[in-house]
Amino acid sequence: MAEIGRIIESDACVAEGAAWLAGAEPRFATAMDLTGPLPLRLRPDGFAQLLSAIVSQQVSVASARAIWAKLETAGMTHPQAILATDDEALRGLGLSRQKAAYARALAEAGIDFDALRHAPTPEVVRTLVAVKGIGIWTAEIYAMFSLGRADVFAPGDLALQEAARLLFDLPERPKERTLREMAEAWSPWRSVAARVLWAYYHVAKQREGIT
Repeated sequence: MAEIGRIIESDACVAEGAAWLAGAEPRFATAMDLTGPLPLRLRPDGFAQLLSAIVSQQVSVASARAIWAKLETAGMTHPQAILATDDEALRGLGLSRQKAAYARALAEAGIDFDALRHAPTPEVVRTLVAVKGIGIWTAEIYAMFSLGRADVFAPGDLALQEAARLLFDLPERPKERTLREMAEAWSPWRSVAARVLWAYYHVAKQREGIT
């Protein structure tokens, strides 16, 4: 496990990381006084989870759910099924031409998802972003929540950038590279730091009247 670091498996793991962050950075303690306990947010891993991420790109939550329900009903959540189906049929289930191509690329990639569970996080990210339609944000979120990696961050996330601006009283929203550098100080619990920032973002926006 040395190569992949800690794995978050329970609320107790999140609480351990939260306590470490509160001790290392007082502003995290301030944020957590407002947010309360942090969510576990673990998800399954595997092909279907990544296909769902592709489906969700640039559409509303409601639309993504509707399309995913059609794919599930049609049995199109497995690589073999995607490969045995033409793009026209996939588009008939609600996928755009581009997303149908992405789904096929994911199916053709032949990713060994069992092996990813034991691969170092940089290797996980490299493997996933090699697939057309999967960017670094999706790969880092997969490592964070589907593989439970405790020390991965997603600095390209706009909510994390805005939360960091608010919590650390920055003059402007930090860019991806700047936030990635900031997050190095939160190792080995960067995934928990992300949970703090997301929770803080929601609290801050609720105060502003934004849901």
